[in-house]
Amino acid sequence: MIIREANEADIDAIVRLLADDGLGRGREAPGDPAHALAFARMSAQPNNFYLVADEAGDLLGCLQFTLIHGLSRKGASRAQLEGVRVRAERRSQDIGGALFAATFARARDSALRVYERLGFVASHWGIKREL
Repeated sequence: MIIREANEADIDAIVRLLADDGLGRGREAPGDPAHALAFARMSAQPNNFYLVADEAGDLLGCLQFTLIHGLSRKGASRAQLEGVRVRAERRSQDIGGALFAATFARARDSALRVYERLGFVASHWGIKREL
């Protein structure tokens, strides 16, 4: 299994994952052109994408990652994760954990690039994770 960024060919498989719960079943339909339009809009924004857990071309899970830059907390950047799904029959196999681990790494790397572009330099070692 690999964790990779989704592409246009993955849209219907992602929508099937999103539809695999009580809420999604009533609002999501693979093949709806609205999803392709939404994917195009997401792809046009930096740091807004879906990650998928791919096992030989079969999508087992997904999540949407959006990096948000804000003014609060001294201009902190934060990641918003949503649309998190793992195929029902593959749950409890750490697929979600692998998606989150890949997401945390991307969020950290993205935030570091933002600070570096602003002229910040690493002056000490420290790691924090607020919940």
